Amino acid sequence: MIAFGIMTLIPDSEVSYLTEIAKSAKDFGMECCRFIPSQINPHTQSVRGKKFDSKTTQWVDDEFPIPTILYDRCFYGDDEHSKQCLPIVSWLKSRNDITFLGYGLPNKLELYDSLKNTVLAPYLPPTLAASNSDIILKELEAKEKIILKPINGSQGHGIYYVKKNDKTYHVKTEKQKQIISRIFPNKAKLLKWLKPLITARKYLLQPYLELFNKEHQPFDIRILLQKDEKGFWCERGRGIRFGTTGGILSNLSAGGSAAAFSEWTATLPPKAVEYMCSELDYILDKLPILLEHEYLPLFEIGVDIGIAKNGSIWILDLNSKPGRKVIFQTTPGINETLYQAPLIYAKHLYGMEQQERKSIYEKTLSH
Repeated sequence: MIAFGIMTLIPDSEVSYLTEIAKSAKDFGMECCRFIPSQINPHTQSVRGKKFDSKTTQWVDDEFPIPTILYDRCFYGDDEHSKQCLPIVSWLKSRNDITFLGYGLPNKLELYDSLKNTVLAPYLPPTLAASNSDIILKELEAKEKIILKPINGSQGHGIYYVKKNDKTYHVKTEKQKQIISRIFPNKAKLLKWLKPLITARKYLLQPYLELFNKEHQPFDIRILLQKDEKGFWCERGRGIRFGTTGGILSNLSAGGSAAAFSEWTATLPPKAVEYMCSELDYILDKLPILLEHEYLPLFEIGVDIGIAKNGSIWILDLNSKPGRKVIFQTTPGINETLYQAPLIYAKHLYGMEQQERKSIYEKTLSH
């Protein structure tokens, strides 16, 4: 049987999703196991993890060789364990006897730099490294409203809206499904808050885009792309994410809700829908090709698209380890397809020469 391994940083991360994958593995001639990269013994190159027992449909503790095909679902933070696991995953990616379903994408700033000179440049919000407070203040003077995002952020964590008023500064963020708003009376007070923030973590800066509906809910379109059984890109589904009224995030983890794309477009003028869908098709056709030209092969991409009040279309985020919640909620009958997709693509890879996929390893480490 083919050994199909799933890597996470937290023992029970996404366990229900991974269990559904494992239930189908036997039908594809595969044996499923999951583990944390730091559980690899560097001397014996065996792993302490969990193997799926198809008879009992339970995960059981076991020790096994490093699987030949790996599905990387590690989400790295700034913690010590993430820093410990990153070089281990880098080492695994460098090995010719191990194949990853997807080799990941770099941080948001590097992604912007690699796409800003392509045909997709008009869809990218202008982006700068928020490397010091002078850059941030200069942009605030010019634009009055900006967004600060961690370059390695996910699920909307650590995003700040900053607005310059006549004399004061307004900062807004969302934490634990709550909108937190604060007014700084002057530049000195803003800087006192800002400097430790950008020192502790790397941020990027973008102009604030008016990406909300008539109810003042922030919203975006989440589209899931994956490779099929022949290695061709296909769209699995698209849905709309709505955030809290007056908030800045549309992520479901931040308390948002989801709606079917067709349900949402039914409320719009037909000409506007036709134009938008044409633009989306163009973006989705070009995007995977451009990314795989620049980086090592991918298996899936979560594409977040913003539609501004003036009708302009923006690529807000690209994720090589996307969540599926929006697609599950808005695409009827998609469950089995999404559970089996990693196994079907793994089967395809197993029949290929591994060196075809990764002749050179130096381009990327997934974040």
